Amino acid sequence: MAAAAVAGSFLRGLLRRQLSAQCQPLLSFRAMSSAPEQPHASHSYETLKVSRVREKVFHVELNRPDKRNAMNAVFWREMVECFNKIAQDSDCHAVVVSGAGKLFTAGIDLMEMGSMFMMVEGDDTARKAWNTRKKIREYQESFTVLERCPKPVIAAVHGACIGGGVDLISACDIRYCTQDAWFQVKEVDIGLAADVGTLQRLPKIIGNQSLVNELAFTARKMMAPEAESSGLVSRVFQDKQAMLEGAFELAADIAGKSPVAVQGTKVNLVYSRDHSVSEGLRYMATWNMSMLQTEDLMKSAQAAMEKKSTKDIVYSKM
Repeated sequence: MAAAAVAGSFLRGLLRRQLSAQCQPLLSFRAMSSAPEQPHASHSYETLKVSRVREKVFHVELNRPDKRNAMNAVFWREMVECFNKIAQDSDCHAVVVSGAGKLFTAGIDLMEMGSMFMMVEGDDTARKAWNTRKKIREYQESFTVLERCPKPVIAAVHGACIGGGVDLISACDIRYCTQDAWFQVKEVDIGLAADVGTLQRLPKIIGNQSLVNELAFTARKMMAPEAESSGLVSRVFQDKQAMLEGAFELAADIAGKSPVAVQGTKVNLVYSRDHSVSEGLRYMATWNMSMLQTEDLMKSAQAAMEKKSTKDIVYSKM
């Protein structure tokens, strides 16, 4: 609000000059609602499938349906590669993450990953511990990359979302699910504490420490109605198809807005979550002292004055 007030008089002057100069009409944004998913040529992975489903909207599928989308060693590496690439792709403004097959994910691939941690390299306990910590930090990065990606990430969950799946969706910005979805912080049942994000992010998503503790200590299932009422998900859909359409439409709506505004909003929301109000406000002021100097502000204000949608605006790539 303060930024808008500061920019108000500046905008009015610019808009008067802009309108009198009769600038070129803005091109219309066309959502590809009826078009099939288009595989993305620059994204080729073993465990992920990446496609474009709307203008500036990417769909990332966990793609091991025959293994219930269990997270093997390749998956952890490819998540980092995929989202680092998406973060730098100016043709992508929003992302939807879902699971192929009958469920979202069964979590960690115990058959493969269990043996990996049982055979950690090192000549003594200290060195083995050092290498174990290094490996855990690498796996944490596989989901932190979702949070660090400046493009909003929407999780679309159907069926089971177990263990590492909860870690994954906790790092997403928005979560939708189907009415048959269920969530389980499973790690205590396999003899360990969740170590790649759930225990750190879930309390701040739900805002109920007692409930988080209950879920984490017991590994009980949280069904879709409870997930919605607790704030873990914001919408519940009848089936997977309806959920994906809803997620794609939401992503398209976000993608049609100024990338300067949307990506700046995400960066500041994540920063403010982990800092005090006063620190967040100082960071916001520093951020906007440069970001207010964008043509997107003028274009958006002009569209509002002309009663146009932001989808009618052509923003520069970012």
